[in-house]
Amino acid sequence: MNAEQENFDNGTRQIRSNFPTNQTQYTTFIVGGHLYGVPVMRVREVVRPLPLTSVPLAIPFVHGLLNLRGQVVTAIGIHRLFNIGCPDPMALMNVICESGSTLISLQADEIGDVLEMDAAQMEHPPANTREAVRSYLAGVYKMPKQILSIIDIDHIFEKVNATSAQ
Repeated sequence: MNAEQENFDNGTRQIRSNFPTNQTQYTTFIVGGHLYGVPVMRVREVVRPLPLTSVPLAIPFVHGLLNLRGQVVTAIGIHRLFNIGCPDPMALMNVICESGSTLISLQADEIGDVLEMDAAQMEHPPANTREAVRSYLAGVYKMPKQILSIIDIDHIFEKVNATSAQ
């Protein structure tokens, strides 16, 4: 057996994989020409652009609220969060992320692939990255033609929850 082996020790059937276990899968997306990712396990779904309802007095990176099959989701503009200019929010794709029962949408220019990366290869964000961006990154991966920046989704949820409690 190549990828998997059966082990019948003690009368139990166990499947052992020969694949590395330190791999993490990321849903990737493009924002302002840069490649970002969040762990697949935190992504509920990816959806097309949806109508937004504005929120008066919301923090600048909250584009508004969207209705996802009856569930209200806060739409976060990564462009605004990272201060890299912002296209029309109504034209952006939505990466729906979850934390418990709370959902947020990370709005992106386009959706990329699911990439599997070796967790040991993640590096700290470069020191020359603006603090406004670096504080929201869990780390980066150097790839042959680009950098994959991993968004610290928990930090974004904390920021949204802290500002909504005020």
